[in-house]
Amino acid sequence: MSRDGLDGRLQRALRGWAALGDGVGVAADLPRKKLLRGLTCASQGPRRARKRAEGGASSNVFSMFDQSQIQEFKEAFTIMDQNRDGFIDKEDLRDTFAALGRINVKNEELEAMVKEAPGPINFTVFLTMFGEKLKGTDPEETILHAFKVFDTEGKGFVKAEFIKEKLMTQADRFSEEETV
Repeated sequence: MSRDGLDGRLQRALRGWAALGDGVGVAADLPRKKLLRGLTCASQGPRRARKRAEGGASSNVFSMFDQSQIQEFKEAFTIMDQNRDGFIDKEDLRDTFAALGRINVKNEELEAMVKEAPGPINFTVFLTMFGEKLKGTDPEETILHAFKVFDTEGKGFVKAEFIKEKLMTQADRFSEEETV
């Protein structure tokens, strides 16, 4: 796997986790396709997506995703499990951030990420966390269209400052605190 491919997968996994953490968040300068890939359930058929949205999905987390999505999550998990012990912990997250060039990650941030899980984060827990966060998300096509509206220059990404400005100046205006 190329270095660019590895960095893209790591960025997608970490930013996806961080962005999904509180149900809100802007992935600054993250390419649209990478933000969506592995973080939406758009490839599910309409019946399955509707069933999930209604809360009637099976309790088996593996039934929530198709095989290609599970493989994407497995690759992200494997990359993040830096010490290869089958669990993601604070040190794995710190090492993953460091591999992406972000060295000064606060302990509190790492602890908050790990505390989102009900216990040790193995692959099933990791998949369950994303499944719960993604419940009821819009189809990929809808999300892509929304990003295209904000990508006025057609460069394939949206700057966080641009989105922040729009949130604070358009329609139901957000406060400064709400955009952080």
